[in-house]
Amino acid sequence: MPIARRASAEFVGTLWLVLGGCGSAVLAAAFPQVGIGLLGVSLAFGLTVLTMAYAIGHVSGCHLNPAVTCGLVAARRFPAADAGPYVVAQVLGAIAGAGILYVIASGKAGFSLAGGLASNGYGDHSPGGYTLAAALVAEAVLTFMFLFVILGATDRRAPAGFAPAAIGLCLTLIHLISIPVTNTSVNPARSTGPAVFAGGWALAQLWAFWVAPIAGAVAAGLAYQPLTGEPEPVVEEDAPLADGAAATATGGR
Repeated sequence: MPIARRASAEFVGTLWLVLGGCGSAVLAAAFPQVGIGLLGVSLAFGLTVLTMAYAIGHVSGCHLNPAVTCGLVAARRFPAADAGPYVVAQVLGAIAGAGILYVIASGKAGFSLAGGLASNGYGDHSPGGYTLAAALVAEAVLTFMFLFVILGATDRRAPAGFAPAAIGLCLTLIHLISIPVTNTSVNPARSTGPAVFAGGWALAQLWAFWVAPIAGAVAAGLAYQPLTGEPEPVVEEDAPLADGAAATATGGR
C-alpha cells in the first residue's frame, strides 16, 4: 500500500478521533438535563477508535496516535521509515478535527475558548487539580497499558476479529480513569489539535503530552515480546497488512 494512501487514512482517522472524542466533551458532556458526562465522553473516545479500526485498519493499521506509531516501531511491528509520514498525518488530522470542532462550537452564543476546547492540562488546568508529576505518571503508565493491549490484541496468537473491541474498550477505560487528572491524552496528536486553537497555557503544557505518552508507548513496545514470548516479528518496508485481527485494528502490521 503506498505511503501516501496510508498517511491519508491516518489523517482522516485522527480527524474523526478528535472531532468525535473532543467534540463529545465540548458539545455534549454538560448539555442541560441530557448531558453525557464523563462516562459518555469516555465511550465516545473508545468508539472513535473502534469504528475507525474497522474503517481503515486494513489500509493503514489505524494508529491515529504518534505514541502508538512509536511504540509499534519499538516493538518491531512497524517500519521506522514510515513513522514520520504517519506522525505528520496524525497531527494534521488532529488539527483539522479541532478546527471543525471550533467552527461548530463557536456557533453558539457565549462560546469561549477559556475551557481550552478539551485541551489537556496539569496543575491549575487539570480538571481535578492534579500536579505535573501526577499527570506525567498517569499519561506514561496508561499509554504503556494501551500499547500493551494493542500489541496483545493484534498478536498473531490472539483470536482473530476481536482486536478493535478490545482496543476501543481499553481506551474507554483509560478515559474513565484519567479524565479528572489530565482530561486524558495518551495521544500527542489529540493533545496538539485543541491546543493549537486554545493557545496560551494549552500550548505551554503541550510538551508533557508528547513526552509521557511516547515514553510509555516505547517502553511497552520494548517490553511486550520479552514478557509474552511473542515470536520475533519481521517488518518489511511497505509490507501488506496482516490478515485476521491485526488487519482490522490499531497497530495491525
